Amino acid sequence: MDPERLVQCPYDKNHQIRSSRFPYHLVKCKKNNQKIAKGLATCPYNARHRIPKQQLSFHIENCENRVPLEVFNVATNPNMGIKEVAAAQGPAPQEDWEADADESPAPPFLFGASYSEQK
Repeated sequence: MDPERLVQCPYDKNHQIRSSRFPYHLVKCKKNNQKIAKGLATCPYNARHRIPKQQLSFHIENCENRVPLEVFNVATNPNMGIKEVAAAQGPAPQEDWEADADESPAPPFLFGASYSEQK
């Protein structure tokens, strides 16, 4: 869609808005035209589509942005183009922190005393 293309506002037919600014205008104009907004419904496939509530079911059946149900139906298409990915396995660790801790245990912590004073 061309961002400079003009689109007509569903709330005020005198408003012609650039396509790139249209979502922002819808929010603003809806607040300014609450009476008209109550009679309009938002399309579930494209939030830019505002349709009179009486025509919503017809619009939903014929919306250009409608996604076919088969895309979401896992029973008819079990793979859906998804490939299984195994978790990445890193190399075996070279360090053994538990063995290092057993060889030279750290002195107990004493508040206010430095490490050199404890030796």
